[in-house]
Amino acid sequence: MTTTGIELRRFATDVLAAAGMRRQNADVVAGVMVGADLLGVHSHGVARLSTYLERVDAGVMAIDPEMSLVRDHGATALLDAANSFGQLAASRAMIDAIERARAFGAGIVSVTRSNHFGVAGHYVRAAAEGGLVGIAMTNASPAMPPFNGTRRLLGTNPIAIGVPSRRRPLAVLDMSSTTVARGKIRRAFDNGETEIPAGWATGPAGEPTTDPAVALTGDLAPLGGPKGSGLSLMIDLLAGGLSGTGPVGSVVGLPDASAVSGTGHLLIALDPEAFGGADLFDRLVEQSLDDVAGMAGADGGRVFYPGLIEHEQRERAERDGIQLTDVDHDRLGALAARFGLDAPAR
Repeated sequence: MTTTGIELRRFATDVLAAAGMRRQNADVVAGVMVGADLLGVHSHGVARLSTYLERVDAGVMAIDPEMSLVRDHGATALLDAANSFGQLAASRAMIDAIERARAFGAGIVSVTRSNHFGVAGHYVRAAAEGGLVGIAMTNASPAMPPFNGTRRLLGTNPIAIGVPSRRRPLAVLDMSSTTVARGKIRRAFDNGETEIPAGWATGPAGEPTTDPAVALTGDLAPLGGPKGSGLSLMIDLLAGGLSGTGPVGSVVGLPDASAVSGTGHLLIALDPEAFGGADLFDRLVEQSLDDVAGMAGADGGRVFYPGLIEHEQRERAERDGIQLTDVDHDRLGALAARFGLDAPAR
């Protein structure tokens, strides 16, 4: 079952506008979510819309508050998201960071009192498309203990880095500090799948499991053992600490509508012209990407640099449509019925 990105974005915008969000802001949030669907990252796509609105209905997330800068120091700033949608807050913060980078060579905007912001790569891609280097990170609810620890404390805490390229598709690294994001396990469970790959998660007693239902009651596995654990901690210290949002382990997860999330983000833009020069940087990037992508694969296949697979996936989805599951359509249909809208065609 497929739908177009245009149709899906229009539907998500209509739902958010009907729920009380200004239409311009609704389109921004919808664009981030549909961007995830185009990449095949449906765990962060429009199917999540119902979960966000459940948080709004529960009074722990604001539909469209007025955000404000509470600190402004030239190249740096702190944005108070006022418990807004994370997609809206992070989008505004990256636009601000880009403007500061063009003025000062670097722009860094920290975001406090925010929520889940979806796919981190979306924001760095915006910077890279403008010829800048983009970096984005956010903290998340506890999903695993520190390496060799006994208490769940660290989140999936993703980081994304985007590098501009004039000739080739942008180089975009987007990764969580766990082996996999919890959203992928939840999506597998919601879709009735009975098995996930080994090494993704452990059960509540620390036992290895491939059952998504058991995995949702246990811990995620850190990426690379102590390396992923350390990366998660550092991202939380930057995203949560610099923003003053809260200590490590304090974020409330998206499915938990009992309290505000308290999520922090950090959005960074760097202008290559302020460093070694934009032209030289571009030449070095192009040569490097050519060297990687032009290499013969050890298995006889292709060699990909970060972002290339996603670029090709997005092109396919824009051409052939976005594949949604029956569960996705049921959720979107429920939203359509609630707000008196036409659901995306199956």
